[in-house]
This record gives sequence, structure tokens and C-alpha cells, in this order.
Amino acid sequence: MDLLLWGVLPYVSITLLIAGTLWRGRFDRFGWTTHSSQLHESRLLRIGSPLFHFGMLFVILGHVVGLLVPKSWTDAVGVSDHAYHLVALATGTVAGIAAAAGIAILVYRRFTVPAVKRATLRSDHVMYACLLGAMLLGLTATVLNSAGMTDGHDYRDGISPWFRSLFTLTPDYHLMAGAPLAFKLHILFGFTLFALIPYSRLVHMFSVPLTYLFRPYVVYRRRDPELLAHRRTRRGWERVS
Repeated sequence: MDLLLWGVLPYVSITLLIAGTLWRGRFDRFGWTTHSSQLHESRLLRIGSPLFHFGMLFVILGHVVGLLVPKSWTDAVGVSDHAYHLVALATGTVAGIAAAAGIAILVYRRFTVPAVKRATLRSDHVMYACLLGAMLLGLTATVLNSAGMTDGHDYRDGISPWFRSLFTLTPDYHLMAGAPLAFKLHILFGFTLFALIPYSRLVHMFSVPLTYLFRPYVVYRRRDPELLAHRRTRRGWERVS
């Protein structure tokens, strides 16, 4: 079972992610959209969307640091385990609560506003369930770990090396045997979410308009009233004889 869950399932998830994204880009370009419902309701969206997106941005950054940066590197630069976990707990908790609050508002909006509810897709139900499950399990694992209820387990000694071993195609799945249940469920929900990205509205994350930040300025010029007064106006319709 450990080999199946931690040695095979991650690659199945990533394969579905890559293959599905390529398929959507090749055969479903018009469906590659967020299916925005802003026209139906904007008050709750203005609150929930920034909370979710900015919260998730910091959550992802925290996962990248926690999983990809080896413990020996932080030790080498003089960052103690206590200081590392303290910063990770503070920033991760704030970001996780913000993201969870944002998605809760969006789910409430999705199922209470009639027009938005009618625009909800079947894939949205699965997507929201995986998102909420992954977030709540992540927060639960963080709280239990900080409260010392995980028998002194340090994810940087087990989960992080296992995750990095996936990139070398030699998954050390034995490292996951001692991981607490909350961490395991959080990881399973996360890989399930990865596999669902190309087949849901989450695919829009690969279409972030980064070039918008570097585009030239758009120059607007005011029309001169004097020139408009002397300009001959054209009729919209010509008389037919």
C-alpha cells in the first residue's frame, strides 16, 4: 500500500496533469477559461477572490520552501529549527486561514446566489471538495504538529526528502510510513487536486497574463471639441431612391 500511495500515485497524478493540460490546450482552447460569474454577483466575489488567491500564493510559496529546501541548507545559514518552525507556523497559519476563508466565501456565493448556482459545473463540486479538504487537512496538520500531538514528527526529515526523491524517479516511499495521518491525507488530497486541474476551471492558473505587467502604456487622447465642431458628420443610413 505504501508503494502504491507514495511511489505510484504521485506519478499518475502528474501524468494526468501534464496530459490533460496538453489536451485542453490542443482541443479545448475555447473551454480554457475561468467561467467568470462576476456579472451575476460581485460583492462577495470582491471579498472572497482576493483572500483566496493571495492566501494560496503564500501557501504555495510556503510549500515550495518547506518541501524543496533541505534542512541542511537552513542549518548552514544559521537558521535554527525553532526559528524556522516559528516563522513557518506564523506565516502558514495566516495564509492558510485567509485562503480557507476566501474559498468558503466563494463556495457560499456559488450555492446561495441563484444565477451563480445555475452557472456551476459538475466539475466545480469535486474541485471545491478537494480544495476545502486539502486546506482544512493542511491547517489541521499544522496545528497538531505545533501542539506536539504528532509524536515529535518533523516533516523536514520524512515528507520533504520523500517529495524531493520523486524528482529523481527514485521515490523513497518508506519515509512516509511514519508520517501522521493528517499529513498523509493532506498529501493525497493535494495530488488529487493536481490531477483535476486540467479538467476543471483551475486550468486558468496556467494562463496568468504576466506579459500584462510589461506591456507598453496605453495613451488616451482627448478629442478636441473645436475639431469635432468642424467635422462633417456622416449619416448612419443613406436614403434609397
